[in-house]
Amino acid sequence: MITGFILRALEGKIIVAIGVLLAVAVLVPVLNLLVPPDSAFHIPTYVVSLMGKYLCYAILALALDLVWGYCGILSLGHGAFFALGGYAMGMYLMRQIGSRGVYGNPVLPDFMVFLNWNELPWFWYGFDMFPFAMLMVLVVPGLLAFLFGWFAFRSRVNGVYLSIITQAMTYALMLAFFRNDMGFGGNNGLTDYKDILGFSVQADGTRAVLFALSALMLSLCLLIASAIVRSKFGKVLVGVRDAESRVRFLGFRVENIKLFTFVVSAMMAGIAGALFVPQVGIINPGEFAPANSIEVVVWTAVGGRGTLIGPIIGAILVNAGKSFFTGAFPEFWLYALGGLFIAVTLFLPKGIVGTIQHGWNGRKAMKAAADREKGRDDTVLPQAAE
Repeated sequence: MITGFILRALEGKIIVAIGVLLAVAVLVPVLNLLVPPDSAFHIPTYVVSLMGKYLCYAILALALDLVWGYCGILSLGHGAFFALGGYAMGMYLMRQIGSRGVYGNPVLPDFMVFLNWNELPWFWYGFDMFPFAMLMVLVVPGLLAFLFGWFAFRSRVNGVYLSIITQAMTYALMLAFFRNDMGFGGNNGLTDYKDILGFSVQADGTRAVLFALSALMLSLCLLIASAIVRSKFGKVLVGVRDAESRVRFLGFRVENIKLFTFVVSAMMAGIAGALFVPQVGIINPGEFAPANSIEVVVWTAVGGRGTLIGPIIGAILVNAGKSFFTGAFPEFWLYALGGLFIAVTLFLPKGIVGTIQHGWNGRKAMKAAADREKGRDDTVLPQAAE
């Protein structure tokens, strides 16, 4: 059963994409760790971390594409699931600091000592164990998505109303996490990490491993998403996107289909946040900002929603452009982002990959029609000669 699930996912473009990601997962750390710094082929550690951040964003864009591109749910709150996964990882990393903090408390993080907390809150228990923290990376975003989707989808909230509710959800979480009495570091968030699994988060080797894990996890998420959309369930999923009332009329429980897809997507976003935090070195309530979730929509639209590979390309290209513009022309970045989204909407409504696929399919259709016409002529001419 699992083998069949995997084989369904392995179409040509997915195989190529996974092959590229696996090659990058090996090549980049090698060029960083084994090639001398004075070599033209050496990749600096800060570039490795920057590329790792792009891969985390690509996982987040892929997660959104699963619900928006194939199920028709435009979520403007996926940044919340990303941030919750990041906070779960940040809590583990904070517990690893121990007595090496500024105040030397072996149990309480520095911000709790500063705020005169006397004991560790109950919801921090267990985060000193890596397996428990990784479980929470999946459970917390998945549980929030389940509870939200259970009420929203069963109430048949659709379209722009659902998008507004998801945006309100992430905004409410942002306001809550800004509060110092929530126990998550307030405005400053969680930072000043030391170790992950006993290895320094600042070491070149750790950075390279985190990058490789990001590439491997993106490959795995791409494989899972491809298997879902290419299965019989995926056909129904597209039917929900294109004609929900007809699918409901055929007897399918549309709310359950949406709920399953939404929860899987939220878990992917949580994984992206967990990989993002140790590479960036901080997680704060700003990650919940609605503008961040809107940016994810832009990445997906630019790459091409409903293509799986498109959002990955869109996330990498847009964020690479953001790194350039914010360094060279910081005051123009938001204008450039808005202009990019408008240009894509007007001239590339299917996104980069979607437009290429549409053109390729059109060429194949024209070639097939020409071959049929040629075959018809070859049949008619001998008959006319007789």
